[in-house]
Amino acid sequence: MRKSVLSNSCSAVLAAALLPLLAPAASAATELADPVEYAALGDSYASGVGIGNYTSESGDCLRSPQAYPRLMADRGTVDSLDFAACAGAQTPDVLNEQVNALSASTDVVTVSIGGNDAGFVDVITTCNTGSDQTCDDAVTEAENYATQQLPAELAETYDAIAAAAPQARVAVVGYPRLFELGPCLSLLSEFERGRLNDAADTLDSVIAEQAAAAGFSFLDVRDDFSGHGVCGAQPWINGLSYPVEESFHPNATGHEQGFLPDVSGFVATQSQLAS
Repeated sequence: MRKSVLSNSCSAVLAAALLPLLAPAASAATELADPVEYAALGDSYASGVGIGNYTSESGDCLRSPQAYPRLMADRGTVDSLDFAACAGAQTPDVLNEQVNALSASTDVVTVSIGGNDAGFVDVITTCNTGSDQTCDDAVTEAENYATQQLPAELAETYDAIAAAAPQARVAVVGYPRLFELGPCLSLLSEFERGRLNDAADTLDSVIAEQAAAAGFSFLDVRDDFSGHGVCGAQPWINGLSYPVEESFHPNATGHEQGFLPDVSGFVATQSQLAS
């Protein structure tokens, strides 16, 4: 009888001692369970152009169900998605339209913008149809724009995002290098491919600097895509394609294995910091 009383007393003391330890754990679990509201802004590299499969309701914005923002939502990484990215978007489109997807309740924002402002679609076209010299001149002009005019445009855009979603953590998603060097059946010479990769590096450097100035994170995907550019053995980026707008954009594998790990890792880290 005394043994039973002693056992019950010990159990009560142990439970009382453990209660303060268990309560914070339960609280943390509750915080982690809070819904994550995610908004994806940007251009065709965020909307999913290049995948070839688009939702009818997205119209000319060409948003793909296999683009990394939609994959985030479908896999439960986030609880809700405002998918505002649109093919052909430039910084004014984010400022005047896409920021409307943001609010004080937005938790996470990704944005991929700047390539169209610097005219890289025209640059790639010039390089595919012209000489090494005309390609070099076009790349140089785009690089000059990226270093001289784009910083102010990005700064204004990032300020607008911060104002529209004051509680959100923001990741600026960079651009991959498009090409692998070496032998390749391509309209582009190795020199042209190298210069276009240089342009991607210049663009990413400018974007990373402005992201840091705004207090945003920069997700550099160049290493993720390394070895999988156009002319690679297993390319995650389309070469010259039909329809032509699919050309030189990441395919479904590029979104799943190139973009998604960095973006989902960012969201997971921010969720832990918020808990």
